[in-house]
Amino acid sequence: MYTYMEKSTMSVIVLVLHLFVLHLQYSEVHSLSNNHPHDFSYLKFVYNASDPQLEGTYDYIVVGGGTSGCSLAATLSEKYSVLVLERGTLPTAYPNLLTTDGFVYNLQQEDNGQTPVQRFVSEDGIDNVRGRVLGGTSMINAGVYARANISFYNQSGIEWDMDLVNKTYKWIEDTIVVRPNWQQWQALAGDGLFKAGVSPRNGFSLDHKPGIRLTGSTFDNNGTRHAADELLNKGDANNLRVGVHATVEKIIFSNRNQLGKPAAVGVQYSDANLQSHQAFIHSKGEVILSAGTIGTPQLLLLSGVGPESYLSSLKIKVYHDNPYVGQYVYDNPRNFVNILPPKPLKPSYVTKLGITDDFYQCSISMSNYSTPPFSLFPSPSYPLPPSSFAHIVNKISGPLSYGYVTLRSSIDVRVAPNVKFNYFSNPIDLSHCVSGMKNIGHFLRTDSLKPYRAHPDLPGIDGFNFLGIPLPKNQSDDASFKKFCQDAVASYWHYHGGCLVGKVVDDDGLRVMGIDALRVVDATTFPSMPASHPQGFYMMLGRYMGIKIMQDR
Repeated sequence: MYTYMEKSTMSVIVLVLHLFVLHLQYSEVHSLSNNHPHDFSYLKFVYNASDPQLEGTYDYIVVGGGTSGCSLAATLSEKYSVLVLERGTLPTAYPNLLTTDGFVYNLQQEDNGQTPVQRFVSEDGIDNVRGRVLGGTSMINAGVYARANISFYNQSGIEWDMDLVNKTYKWIEDTIVVRPNWQQWQALAGDGLFKAGVSPRNGFSLDHKPGIRLTGSTFDNNGTRHAADELLNKGDANNLRVGVHATVEKIIFSNRNQLGKPAAVGVQYSDANLQSHQAFIHSKGEVILSAGTIGTPQLLLLSGVGPESYLSSLKIKVYHDNPYVGQYVYDNPRNFVNILPPKPLKPSYVTKLGITDDFYQCSISMSNYSTPPFSLFPSPSYPLPPSSFAHIVNKISGPLSYGYVTLRSSIDVRVAPNVKFNYFSNPIDLSHCVSGMKNIGHFLRTDSLKPYRAHPDLPGIDGFNFLGIPLPKNQSDDASFKKFCQDAVASYWHYHGGCLVGKVVDDDGLRVMGIDALRVVDATTFPSMPASHPQGFYMMLGRYMGIKIMQDR
């Protein structure tokens, strides 16, 4: 044990000044979490994967201790025995994860196979990252917290109990979410958004709504990160075990049940020394995959669930033929401009949102750094700033372009799979990007942005010093804006899809169709993302599905 398809084409816009470096000031409010140290009380039931105490039989095995997996496991442990298997390490091994500057620091850190940020380059040629730590991407992201937009639920293919959804959000927010104070840059950003046509001013709100608002954060006023791992503390320690450095290699299936379907009975996993172990479920138990958009399809394919001809060609025993496993994989493209202001910017994190029905924007201010954060820019050759800069972003929240996850190795789950997102392969996405970047042009032209202009007397956007690719000057030149979008695309790290509702899992309990005792509870099941920021929704999803599973037993 340790001691230490069809979907909405609506995209959304938000303007935010992210802070990538020190020091945030937050105020507490009665309905949200107070400032406190990161709570590692759960360490009393965390084990190394090599510990034989993990090898047993449980009611539920959750594969992936990330954004959804932690809240799911904590909830199920209220009544049942639960094992969580997380391939990554403990956050205590990387203290920088727990600070406001850790976001950039960990993107800069070289990937040695154990670091909490796993790097990969998609087949689109775009740098990307995955979480490899207990808490998942909630431990490595920029800390934005918001609830999903109502239209997202309506388009998800699932019938939701919205009263339970709202109660579940509060369960999360009372533990790890804080309300940030207004800062000077937020006033400038808010004025600029308003003058660019974004309205009304909504003050502070966690709800997704049109207009300008201050949203929540998982960083508190002491600069401490809070994340999904702390939700494990809400579980029953007598029923819950968590294994770290536990890489699940495949799902173990029985041959057939009485109805002729294969059934999950357990998992095979390995520790950091590549020693193999097994854990099993009771007769009414389930294996639940929460390994994320990259990990969940990969594990299903390696376990023999996927396109029969494809798996057979790789000499993988087929347990269930489903052509949609690993298909319809989406990412939100991130297009941006960088501005070098005449004076250094005060660091700031993502909290200010400006939302319309057309686009999503955010701007980031940060201090200088010596090496480029991996995947923040499209490639390592992107120019570095001589000082702090504003990073103003357009996000397409509902892309129609999609790609796939396929296997690079048919035997080793540690070999990262092939991933392709096909950014802008659907022309509607490209037109949304053009619209969004033009709105950024309107925003930059407002008087509120004068303090960011190096030459305030020059008209239009001529007064700005751009770092990297500049925004086209002619607002009516669609061809130039299309080229800008294609040349300056990066990932927003909000991958989703690959095991969609109605294609791989059912719309009732996210059960894998054609397989007994196997579910998927993570971002793979949805063809779109919550409009503002997804982490709040996926933490809610784990808790919500845990309650539903217990109600159905």
